Amino acid sequence: MGRYRSVCQSCGREFASGFHPVCDCGGMVDVEYPLREVRLRESRNPLERFFDLLPVRHEENLRWLGEGNTPTVHARALGKLLGLDKLYLKDETRNPTRTTKDRMASVVLSHFQETGVREFACSSTGNSSTALACGVEQLEGFTLHVFVGRDFLHRMNFDSSERIKVYWVQDATFVEAHECAKAFTRTNKRVTGERGFFNPARREGLKVAYLEGVLDMPEPPHWYFQAASSGMGVYGTWRGAQQLFRLGLSWRLPRLACVQQATCDPMVRSWRAGSRITRPQDVVHQPTGPAEAILRGDPTHTYPHLHDMVYQSGGTFEAVTDAQIFEAQKMILELEGIDGCPASATTVAAIKKMVAAGELRRDDVIFANLTGGLRETEVTPKEYETLSKRELLQNAA
Repeated sequence: MGRYRSVCQSCGREFASGFHPVCDCGGMVDVEYPLREVRLRESRNPLERFFDLLPVRHEENLRWLGEGNTPTVHARALGKLLGLDKLYLKDETRNPTRTTKDRMASVVLSHFQETGVREFACSSTGNSSTALACGVEQLEGFTLHVFVGRDFLHRMNFDSSERIKVYWVQDATFVEAHECAKAFTRTNKRVTGERGFFNPARREGLKVAYLEGVLDMPEPPHWYFQAASSGMGVYGTWRGAQQLFRLGLSWRLPRLACVQQATCDPMVRSWRAGSRITRPQDVVHQPTGPAEAILRGDPTHTYPHLHDMVYQSGGTFEAVTDAQIFEAQKMILELEGIDGCPASATTVAAIKKMVAAGELRRDDVIFANLTGGLRETEVTPKEYETLSKRELLQNAA
């Protein structure tokens, strides 16, 4: 039996059971493990291998979707070009839906199986919803409601069905679509809000890419790079890094580098201004850019958590231009044979930029998470319900 505690990070309240993303006091609920009792197992199934570090108590509730065991590539050719001897790339394009979000979906559905959540609502820019939808298709007993902002219907790479309902909110951004999903759960009490960043199972699932990668590397990284939208992957990574360190499985904690595109970089702007919160002037109301997976213009609720972790790690937030992203995407494909998406390429673009600025040394161990790849085929849901943001929010008020 795995053991974990669900604890509010603001007031300290502990929840003995159930799904609790946020406390009644408004604080974020996180999970804590008795590290003295943690043992890693020998298994190809990452949910079994890292079972003692996941928010699931009973092994029979694990719902593995076939993700994980992706290559940790020592990128010698790319590193030589950039002036780095120890550049490592985590190739998450090898997961079933070609993104790291498959890890999130496995742990979320395992956590939901155990906590009794069977019908839930979510929103995303495409990758999270696709991973969850593919998981629901494989597993009996779950029903998913997906709320899609006006610009992202083409990124829902799955079809609707009796157990997968799609709602296109034509007048909503991605962040507003998330609010619509929450409003839907207030008027449909049988449906649970999945809650995105604040779902602890999401963050804990995404950290597994780091756990795998570091245990594959000859030494732990000095720096960890990942594209950031809400930042839940980076949040999970920092917790995973701390856990490996305390378990004696890693002798170094990485400096975190959260990367955004220059056309949608609210976290970068707030960081450079020395602000722990997202300033109103940093919000991007109409986000655009080639890295569609990270087009989150308003990280008001999540940035403070990311700020504190990045500051604690001695890391940074960095922004890269469209031209730098496309150049990096081409380099990754030509030199390492990895067909990464623009969001993945932001990491290599930022690494190149920081090398040129003298912020990275040749002998630094650099770990970049290439979080996803381009899909050979795109499947837009054939059936969906068109909704109005205003009507949804008014009905739920």
